[in-house]
Amino acid sequence: MQLLGKVRAGDRAAFDQLVEVVYNDLRDLAHIQRRRWAGDETLNTTAILHETYLKLAAQEAPDWKSGAHFRSDRVRVPLDELRVAGPDRELSDEQAEALIALDRSLEELSRVHERQGRIVECRFFGGMTVHDTATALGVSPATVKRGWVVAKAWLYRDIQQQRES
Repeated sequence: MQLLGKVRAGDRAAFDQLVEVVYNDLRDLAHIQRRRWAGDETLNTTAILHETYLKLAAQEAPDWKSGAHFRSDRVRVPLDELRVAGPDRELSDEQAEALIALDRSLEELSRVHERQGRIVECRFFGGMTVHDTATALGVSPATVKRGWVVAKAWLYRDIQQQRES
């Protein structure tokens, strides 16, 4: 993508063009994130988007290689470091057990079928589209679709088995 090359070279006008191109995607991602924050009214979707813009704009000649790379360069945060329930709300025992079961199942899925584990990370946790996931993983969209269906079934079965034992 020529535009990303200009951004990598430090062209601020190209960066502004890039923001225009990805604005709707970023807004959609911000909206998804906002909906996940139960009870935390600190930032609305627009504020999240503006914070993201400020962080992106502060970078000196970033090395983004593609649209998927631009959107999926995320930092892993251990589950126990997250404030999942929000500041004023605790998880029920059932919710906590479900999260632990999901974490165990995803770890096992990733160990046994690494690509399917990556697909779940991109699609579920990253909110990425099938196309973006395919680009990020270097596979076809059809491979992502098949992997997504199989991974969901595998996780469901594994979580049910954990809860029964």
